[in-house]
Amino acid sequence: MKILLSTIHPCRGDPVTGMAPKVTSAAIAGLLLAAGSALAAPPGTTIFGVYDPEGSFAADPEVSIEHVFLPWEGVDLDTLHTADEYIRQRNRSMLVTIEPWVWGAPYEAETLRRDVLAGRHDATMRRVCTVLGTLESPVTVRWAHEMDNPNGHFPWSMWNPEDHIAAYRRMVEVCRSVAPDLSFMWSPAGEEGLEPYFPGEDVVDVIGLSVFGAQEFQRLHLGGEQSFTEVLAPRYNRVSDFGKPIMVAELGFVGDRAYMDEWFNTVRQTEDRFPELTAVIYFNSQEVWPWPHDFGLPDWRNSAQRPE
Repeated sequence: MKILLSTIHPCRGDPVTGMAPKVTSAAIAGLLLAAGSALAAPPGTTIFGVYDPEGSFAADPEVSIEHVFLPWEGVDLDTLHTADEYIRQRNRSMLVTIEPWVWGAPYEAETLRRDVLAGRHDATMRRVCTVLGTLESPVTVRWAHEMDNPNGHFPWSMWNPEDHIAAYRRMVEVCRSVAPDLSFMWSPAGEEGLEPYFPGEDVVDVIGLSVFGAQEFQRLHLGGEQSFTEVLAPRYNRVSDFGKPIMVAELGFVGDRAYMDEWFNTVRQTEDRFPELTAVIYFNSQEVWPWPHDFGLPDWRNSAQRPE
C-alpha cells in the first residue's frame, strides 16, 4: 500500500513493538490547497525554517527552509513534486528527514541494524533519493536523526557508533550514486557522548541539533528554567569542533508569556554566542512522543502563538 504525503504528524513507530503506525509522515503537499492561520518568524537575522504541516507560515517571506518528514517505505514519492512546487513558489530550500521505519510486522532495532548494514535497504534508499534528485528545490537529506537519543523512541538510535557510521555512510553513498547534488545533514539530538557517532566530514555538509524548551518540565525536573542559549550551548559545544555549519533542525518551546517571549526573541539573534549556527527550524506541531515523568505531549505550536 502506498500512502500520499499529507499534513499529519511525522511518522513514529510504537516504542514497544517497533511497528510503524499506518500513517505517513508529514510533508507540505496539502498546503497548496489550504493554509492555516498566518504566523510570522521570530525577529533576527539567522536563517529561519519550519516544519509546518498546517501551512501557518505559507505567506511568511522570512522562511527560507521547509522541513519535510517521510518514512522511507509506503509513501507515494511522486507527491514530493507537489511539495517541491510549493517550496519553489516561495523561494525556499527543502530539508527532508528520512525515517527508516519498516512497515508490517514488528521490526526490532537489531533487525533494522543488520538489514541496513547488509544492504537490504539500499534499494529503498535509492528509490527515495532518485526522486529527491529530480526536484528543482535545493534538497538536504537528514537520515536516521537523533542516533544518540537514549529514550527508546527510534529503532535506529543508540546503535554501536561504528555501526551507525557504517550505515550512515552507506546511505549517503547510495544517495550520491543517483543524486549527486543532494546535501546531507548529520543530526544528533545533542546528547552527551554523541561525538563517536560522527560519520566523517566527507559525508556531512551540515550538522543538525534538536532544541526544545518546556518551562514547567524544566522547573519540575531540571532544577529551574532554561533559556534557549542555555539549552543550545552544551549541544552546540559538542559538535562545534567538527568544523561544519550547524542548524537547529527541530526547535520548540512552551511556557508562560515571559518564558516564551524570551525564547522567541532570542532564537534568531545569537550570532555572537554561536557563530557557526546558520539556521533554526521551528517544529510547528504538537509533540508526538510523551515526555518523561508523565509530562505528556507539549504543543510546540504555542511557540509562535504565545499566550497573552
